[in-house]
Amino acid sequence: MSKSVSPKSGKPSAADLPYRPCVGVFLFNTYGQVFVAQRCDTPGAWQMPQGGIEAGEAPADAALRELAEEIGTDRAELVAETREWLRYDLPDHLIGTVWHGRWRGQQQKWFAARFLGTDQDIDLATLHPEFDAWRWVSPDQLVPLVVPFKRDVYRAVLQDFLPLLTPTDSLPKAED
Repeated sequence: MSKSVSPKSGKPSAADLPYRPCVGVFLFNTYGQVFVAQRCDTPGAWQMPQGGIEAGEAPADAALRELAEEIGTDRAELVAETREWLRYDLPDHLIGTVWHGRWRGQQQKWFAARFLGTDQDIDLATLHPEFDAWRWVSPDQLVPLVVPFKRDVYRAVLQDFLPLLTPTDSLPKAED
């Protein structure tokens, strides 16, 4: 099977490329907040931990591995997963550029994970750092922080996992 190539760019046509199998992790704390981190390679672009599934790896195992690889923690328990796989397409200008041109976007299985540690258990200085900053946000802050082409996936993830975000602790009060 030959792949079509765009005459303008010389890049493969998105329709001929598969989706990258991937997992995402909706990490939440006892205050009902969600973890997001800013990508090193795209200042201002925030996202939840996510990454590819290795050959023969179960999606749940990939989710826990991604937490360790991307944010340096194993202090979480998986408590739910999306009913369906969710997809997003890369914008045209990124097709053929990211992931060595192998994928048109990602097909993701998302997992909700309850964070069991403290903020000190998160360490972005991993072997291959992907993020340079992180924070906990309220659910209503999540979608506007991410790049536009991922927003529909994030809305679907929020719809599935929002019921899990019943705060069990009150946020600490600022000292006067």
